[in-house]
Amino acid sequence: MTSNRSESFRIQALQLTDALLVWLAFWLSWSLRDWVRISLGWGVEQVDLMDSINWLLYIAVPFTPLVLERFGFYDHFRTKSAGRAVVELIQGLIIIALMVSLYSIFAKLIDLRRLVMGIGFVLVFFLLFLRDRVTIRWFKRQILENFAKERVVLAGSASETVGLLEELDPELRAGWHIVEHFDIQTCPVEDLFELLKRESISRVIFAAKETGFDKVARAVEACELQGVEAWIAASFIRTQIARPVFDSLGSKPMLVLRSTPELSWELLCKGILDRVGASCVIFCTLPLWIIAAIGIRLKSPGAPIMFSQMRAGRYGKPFKMWKFRTMVANAEDLLQKIKEEHGNQMDGPVFKLDNDPRIFPFGALLRKLSIDELPQLINVAMGDMSLVGPRPLPLYEVEAFSDLSHRRRLSVKPGITCLWQIRGRNQITSFDDWVALDLRYIDNWSLWLDITILVQTIPAVLFGKGAK
Repeated sequence: MTSNRSESFRIQALQLTDALLVWLAFWLSWSLRDWVRISLGWGVEQVDLMDSINWLLYIAVPFTPLVLERFGFYDHFRTKSAGRAVVELIQGLIIIALMVSLYSIFAKLIDLRRLVMGIGFVLVFFLLFLRDRVTIRWFKRQILENFAKERVVLAGSASETVGLLEELDPELRAGWHIVEHFDIQTCPVEDLFELLKRESISRVIFAAKETGFDKVARAVEACELQGVEAWIAASFIRTQIARPVFDSLGSKPMLVLRSTPELSWELLCKGILDRVGASCVIFCTLPLWIIAAIGIRLKSPGAPIMFSQMRAGRYGKPFKMWKFRTMVANAEDLLQKIKEEHGNQMDGPVFKLDNDPRIFPFGALLRKLSIDELPQLINVAMGDMSLVGPRPLPLYEVEAFSDLSHRRRLSVKPGITCLWQIRGRNQITSFDDWVALDLRYIDNWSLWLDITILVQTIPAVLFGKGAK
């Protein structure tokens, strides 16, 4: 089965994990050799063997995943049986053992310790088998749980979408939650736009050979405006923002129009940076959390310490965002009255007001120092947000978007900081300018850009730049 880019990326990640497990197995083998010798009554060998097995690691670590791939160990990793995994592992490890033995003979490496090598290969087998079973179980759980599946719309005539599904491998389809078969011939494109917004769709797959080019182009534009990937089994279509690349679903070639960062090692590192960075910052700032909690309790008694609100996440999917409460307990109820009495300093759907009367004095201090934002690190650790990304907006503000292109800022995970924060957020009063900065971030994203924004955020927070 031909793998698409996402599948290839997963296989590469599994191979890298397996290479690390091979190294771990032989390191454990070297560490356990004395204990094994004592258990067998052979006595302790007064020789440091680590240098003598380094060459073994040079062979086993990189070549084991490659040989296992040749035997199909990374194929069908959603549904593979335990028996098949055992057979493939044994076949691959026999080849690696032969490679090691032949190299030791021809290189005349007489210091090879058979005990270390034997224990090492046994540990390699069990560690890789355990990793394989854990991976299979995780994918099976993803298949069973609709909320964890990718939300997909199939667009085309009824016969075309059914035909496409019949041509695809069932294992590939298992990771999808097909929300709707959208008949692009009979339904207006406006209905597709509302469907994408309502159902938080991440990908639309077009099987539109019988559909007019102009209608497909307008449907692709609906996807483009919301930052939703469009996968097209058709000829090239010109776009203004989305980057066209060729990919495949099983053996079927597809043209992908993507206006968001493509799956890559950089994107994987961003995810790791988010989780690890958020956890470290939470640990290092615990005293501030305690001070904030005590201060809120003393200065605004009888109300919760935390404020939570449903915000729009990636593709508009709602999630509960947390902050330290800086306003009076009934702040949401007073919003309309505040708008009528004081107006709005930000044009567009977003509400901003300097010296908002709903903010109590200690809350103003928390905002000035950006301490009120710290609980959002929990959202980052949970995967709903990123350290860097467009700020998440309340659902009612997203619903009020007047320009459809503004929804493209929802095509990536929302973040705690972004270009808007480091450019002096309270000096920007135009929502269009705010969105322009977010779209510039999306269109030019790189891991280095994230790191740069994080570094620039530190002085912005310390000196209270733009925070009120």
